[in-house]
Amino acid sequence: MTDIPIVLRKRRLWPVFVMPVLVVIAAAAWSAFWFYAASQVDQTVDAWRAREAASGRVYDCARRTVAGFPFRLEVHCEGATVALKSQTADQASAQTPPVTVSLGDILVVAQIYTPKLLIAEFKAPATLSQRGHPEMVVNWSTARSSVVGLPGIPQRADIVFDNPAIDRIAASVQAPVARAKHVELHGRIAEGSASDHPVIETVLELTGATLQDIHPLLAEPFDANVHAMVRGLKDFTPKPWPLRFRELQAEGGRVEITQSRIQQGDLIAIAAGSLGLTASGHLDGELQMTVAGFEKVIPALGIDKMLEEGVPQGTLDKVAPGVKTQDLSKLFGALDRAIPGLAKAVRQNANVGIAAGLNALGQEATLEGKKARAFPLKFVDGAIFVGPFKVAQTPPLF
Repeated sequence: MTDIPIVLRKRRLWPVFVMPVLVVIAAAAWSAFWFYAASQVDQTVDAWRAREAASGRVYDCARRTVAGFPFRLEVHCEGATVALKSQTADQASAQTPPVTVSLGDILVVAQIYTPKLLIAEFKAPATLSQRGHPEMVVNWSTARSSVVGLPGIPQRADIVFDNPAIDRIAASVQAPVARAKHVELHGRIAEGSASDHPVIETVLELTGATLQDIHPLLAEPFDANVHAMVRGLKDFTPKPWPLRFRELQAEGGRVEITQSRIQQGDLIAIAAGSLGLTASGHLDGELQMTVAGFEKVIPALGIDKMLEEGVPQGTLDKVAPGVKTQDLSKLFGALDRAIPGLAKAVRQNANVGIAAGLNALGQEATLEGKKARAFPLKFVDGAIFVGPFKVAQTPPLF
């Protein structure tokens, strides 16, 4: 039997070490990249703070740290504060002291592979103070936001609150100002808009919201969904809000409410229209409204109680400008002196007349299968009118 010689070949070992070496090199390169990116955070944040400070919004952190290695950048701001200067018409005109907002911790997160997407979480509470005295406190269970496009022009921004609550502080006593179960605000640059005149598309959603001390109609819980387009902006250069609104007015800018829906129990309202700003900074424009359950608006506006019980002149001015409380009192008093009980009958008949007058506004309509009225809601130099009745007054924006 012939022996077959076995030839042993020498095995090369270096390919075995190629992959581990490459992994080590890649890990070292990635680590260097992460630490370089982390080192740039402070410079980027400081540059942003400088731009905002020039606009009257001064941001600061008692302690700032960067973590998240290897795939994220987590910027943690402890003891955050914001000093707001000249951000309202009153501040801009009267040179009032800045409002200081003290927040809990803020955590901002960016993925290394999507650095232009920033996600932030805010820890409650936030306290608003002026002259060193707390004036309002804001609480929430969760608060999150996201921004796409920074540090350049933001393309989209979103903020969401769960269970927000705003209280006014007076003599160490907190009084409710606003409540909600859920709040969302979304904004983005509309597709096709020019970079030098961007159009902003916004959506506001409120669930279980209440607002005190503004109007009785808003004191009961309501849900709202508002879609709007903001036109007339020149750029996104940081600047105080009154200056931004003044530029918007000079450019003939407007807020186009393309769709909105508000529901409060059986009361449902939808509206669409356009609002602009007058030279004095007041809202001016018109919304076309359709309301189901319109009969509930009468007691909410207080028109019937005005005639039944009498109210201060300020309240009367909201619903019937030019009519004096003493005129009504003299009229009803004279009727009662002539024939006891006649004033009550006149009041009741007047209520019927007001109801008929309000129901005569606009046209009959159907909203979500319910009988409704369609009518214009007018904004005249800041005053809000339902037909001939002035129901509210909005403050100037600059």
